[in-house]
Amino acid sequence: RYVLSGVAHFDMELHQMDVKTAFLHGMLDETIYMDQPEGFVDKKFPQKVCLLKRSLYGLKQSPRQWNRRFDDFVKIQGYIRSEYDMCVYFKKDARGVYIYMLLYVDDILIASTDKTKIEELKKILNSEFEMKDLGNAKKILGMEISRNRDNKELWVSQEDYLWKVLSKFDMDQSKPVSTPMGAHFKLKSGTPQQLKEQEDCMKK
Repeated sequence: RYVLSGVAHFDMELHQMDVKTAFLHGMLDETIYMDQPEGFVDKKFPQKVCLLKRSLYGLKQSPRQWNRRFDDFVKIQGYIRSEYDMCVYFKKDARGVYIYMLLYVDDILIASTDKTKIEELKKILNSEFEMKDLGNAKKILGMEISRNRDNKELWVSQEDYLWKVLSKFDMDQSKPVSTPMGAHFKLKSGTPQQLKEQEDCMKK
């Protein structure tokens, strides 16, 4: 949210990329064996196992190994990892132009006032990982992003998520009301005696 506020204030470009099969990019530091996968069992040697050379989905090590692989790669490209948020990387060029990169598992947001810098970074990432270019950022972590660049405004919404929650609990057809309880209820402050009684009750 802090970076998004900067994007709005400085009228930065905001692009999004997705890493395809991110966990398969990780390298393993330890020896791991697995049973032969169903449908690919060697009939001559069904008792044998497979030695893993790369991480797989389902391994508890996979998320960490992918993150380490990505971290090592972008640092070689001159990016610095933020001390305040481990998901944020940034780089400053000779002209003083910053480019920010936010990583959340396999979702990446890229922000900069210079669009050519963003395109350069995309090419660099594509050279190392299989990526999907999603263009201008529209949705990240369940949050919809909309902008009015003329007024330097940016909105973050979770409307789709809210509708999903309402639908899950069969409340998507409910009628909206201005207050979460009956209008005939009148609220008033509790007396010191009532508060003391409630406190004594809670202690029990």
